[in-house]
Amino acid sequence: MRVAYSLSDLLAIVGPAEVRGTTALAVTGLASLETARAGDLSFLGNPRYKTQVPESQATVILLPTDYVGEPRLGQVFVLLANPSVALAAVCTRIEQRLWPRPAPGIHPSAVVAPDAVVAASATIGPLCVVESGAQIGERAHLQAQVFVGQGVRIGDECWLQPGVHVSAECTLHARVRLQPGVVVGSDGFGYEFVRGRHEKVPQVGGVIIESDVEVGANSTIDRARFSQTVIGEGTKIDNLVQVAHNVVIGKHCILCAQVGVAGSSTLGDYVILGGQAGVSGHVKIGRGVKAGARAGLTTDLEAGGFVSGMPALPHMLEQRLTILRKRLPELFRRFDALEAAVTELKKSSSA
Repeated sequence: MRVAYSLSDLLAIVGPAEVRGTTALAVTGLASLETARAGDLSFLGNPRYKTQVPESQATVILLPTDYVGEPRLGQVFVLLANPSVALAAVCTRIEQRLWPRPAPGIHPSAVVAPDAVVAASATIGPLCVVESGAQIGERAHLQAQVFVGQGVRIGDECWLQPGVHVSAECTLHARVRLQPGVVVGSDGFGYEFVRGRHEKVPQVGGVIIESDVEVGANSTIDRARFSQTVIGEGTKIDNLVQVAHNVVIGKHCILCAQVGVAGSSTLGDYVILGGQAGVSGHVKIGRGVKAGARAGLTTDLEAGGFVSGMPALPHMLEQRLTILRKRLPELFRRFDALEAAVTELKKSSSA
């Protein structure tokens, strides 16, 4: 990990906490409770792993405030409200030390249009392209081989990682983070079948990504056919997600890996879509809806529901149907036996 933190360093990062035990060792690594060794920091984020705490060799363990138990000699328990959030704070500090942003400026190999506006505090990395009319905000960081199209607006403190493409006339508000390979503003998938051919429908809208959005590696967000495709403030999108043209996603949503959202659908605020869930076109998903992995959302859904299955049904109903489906072979055998018995009974009665 190439960093070292004393106990006092860690406490300064995670904030007020109850401390049990003492140690002279610095923390130089992160590990799970089961695999941790001396010098490692670990945490209890899920109660199912509680039994691993007494046997863990970690030097420092972040624990919930209700944990009952004492550390071994040379080990420290740090008790706080949310160990996972505390670990995230530590990881943020580690990230800043391991991968510090370079000094502001434009790399000599970058190509920046003369009329592009780049803030003096921004960083434009090697082999980047910034086209005419683009604007790059304060402390924005474009790593190697980022493409910024004509008229694009990149907000303050955005971080575009290697290989990101932001096509013409798209807008990123403040603190947007795009992981490697993200494509923003690719053409929506629109065609009309005319005289035996698929004729392309021009996609002349844009994409707006609001503040504090993160988009995972190799995800794609298509530009609108007209108007805007919108990703709401604080939404987090995992790797390999497809968001089609004219989709509107609300604030603070979660889209897990390989989710697909078809054109002109709308997701309310705080919607959560499990991995490989799919949303049909022109569907409205209400605020706070949760969809399980591989769910197929084909119709409008009211706010607050929890659905799963294909097509998506209320989760508990889908669970009951799953149990019943497993019993179908047995039920068919019983039905066949009953049908045979009835047939024999009819024959006997006729005789």
